[in-house]
Amino acid sequence: MPPLDWRDWLSRARRLWRSSLQLRTVAITVALSTVAVTIISGYMSISIATNLYEARKQQVLAEARQATATAQQVFDSSVTQTGTIDLETANSTAQTTIRSAGSNPGGTQYAILRTEGQQSPQIMQQTSTRELDLSVISPELRAQVAEGDGSVYAQAVTIDTETAVDPGIVVGGAIEVPTAGQYEVYLVYNVRDVQQTLDFVQQTLVIGSLLLVLTIALVTFFVVRLAIEPVRVAAATAEKLAAGQLEERIPERGEDVIATLARSFNRMADSLQRQITQLADLSRVQQRFVSDVSHELRTPLTTIRLAGAVLYDQREQFPPATARTAELLHTQVERFEVMLGDLLEMSRFDAGAAQLETEPTNLVRLVEDSLEGIRPLADEKGSELRLVAPGGYFEADVDARRLRRILQNLLGNAVDHGEGRPVVVHVDSDARAVAIAVRDYGIGMSPEQLERVFDRFWRADPSRQRTTGGTGLGLAIATEDAHLHGGVIDVWSAEGEGTCFRLTLPRRPGEPLGTSPIELPPADPFDAALATEQGSHDD
Repeated sequence: MPPLDWRDWLSRARRLWRSSLQLRTVAITVALSTVAVTIISGYMSISIATNLYEARKQQVLAEARQATATAQQVFDSSVTQTGTIDLETANSTAQTTIRSAGSNPGGTQYAILRTEGQQSPQIMQQTSTRELDLSVISPELRAQVAEGDGSVYAQAVTIDTETAVDPGIVVGGAIEVPTAGQYEVYLVYNVRDVQQTLDFVQQTLVIGSLLLVLTIALVTFFVVRLAIEPVRVAAATAEKLAAGQLEERIPERGEDVIATLARSFNRMADSLQRQITQLADLSRVQQRFVSDVSHELRTPLTTIRLAGAVLYDQREQFPPATARTAELLHTQVERFEVMLGDLLEMSRFDAGAAQLETEPTNLVRLVEDSLEGIRPLADEKGSELRLVAPGGYFEADVDARRLRRILQNLLGNAVDHGEGRPVVVHVDSDARAVAIAVRDYGIGMSPEQLERVFDRFWRADPSRQRTTGGTGLGLAIATEDAHLHGGVIDVWSAEGEGTCFRLTLPRRPGEPLGTSPIELPPADPFDAALATEQGSHDD
């Protein structure tokens, strides 16, 4: 078996998504929960990070403020009574004080730098811890400290270590060194511990969020399964009822709303079963009645037909009134016999006793034979019969007898209502379906008439004199014949423009019926000529 490509997987996923309410519910719930948990966790992470940073910042600011004040006191107390100061000793003492003031693990990194642009009698040597990279002290911070009012200022930086890059805070403040001018004291704090705490908190939030989403997914799955399972059972039961298994019912358990739904559904199914059974019994009685009456009428009808034939053959010997009566009797007996045959055929359809006898058939030949059969009537009406068969797959498995009956009815209607104008028959097919369209250019039908054209015992114009048919069952029988093949008859009509009936059948009975090979109405190569003929006829 060849491996499935991504299109097949995508198609299967789409079908599964459309068909599974449980999957859609769980997926949507998990997606929305993930979004909500992500937003809440992100807000908590940002809030915790801000609070941790601000707390540590305030701590280092306090330490730096204390260290700067202590260093200032060291220098101030180192001035002798004569106004001199030992800068090296005072600087060393101040460094010791600053080093012990910090809370960094492994000691505090610091720097004492001279403020640029000063003139003073003495200059104290700048100093810093050996591991401190002075580039972390930005010019902007130095300018802020130099121009400040004695307060301490902080700036977030990154500190390169041997193993990693850690976050840090640089805090600076200014001091006045007697006889040496203004100097800047900078303390660099490594806040790796704060970052580690934040990483732990974020990791905990991520793990907790994933577990929460997973828990929500599992809870949703079981809750939805619990709620949807009765619906699935109801849907399966409804499908079985629709398939004719009228005894199927939903199990009733408990007293909740699902149980109430099951009881209501079962009561509805019981009512439908009773009504369907009653209707089926009534239909069988009606079908049996029609069939019995039709069969019982055969014998007296045969006798009446024979007697009427004898009278009809001797009508020349009767007085004119009696001869006319014999002709009317003969005509009505023939019509009654046709109607009786149609009723018997409809009873077979209603009883499901109609069977197909299919054989490979050339549709063009079949249509040509039907046209030859209706040609005398067409000549009498003045209608020209035309056949349009562009070629294609004309061989099809059909019941030729039933198809001839359909064509006879459609062609007879077209000639009767064609007003003497041409009748065009289109035959076409493709690999899956065959189609025959009968188009006339006669009086046409209104939309109200189109809605009832396939009803039993209905005629578009009961008062109109017709040459063929007349029972009102022709199109109903044609429709049943088409359905027996698995096909369909469509109709198009417009008043004053004519009517077109299109028969579409699958190439083999039982195959699915696709689109018809013929448009409705079909494109007719004779339309221009017919329009000219119709215009001259109207003039």
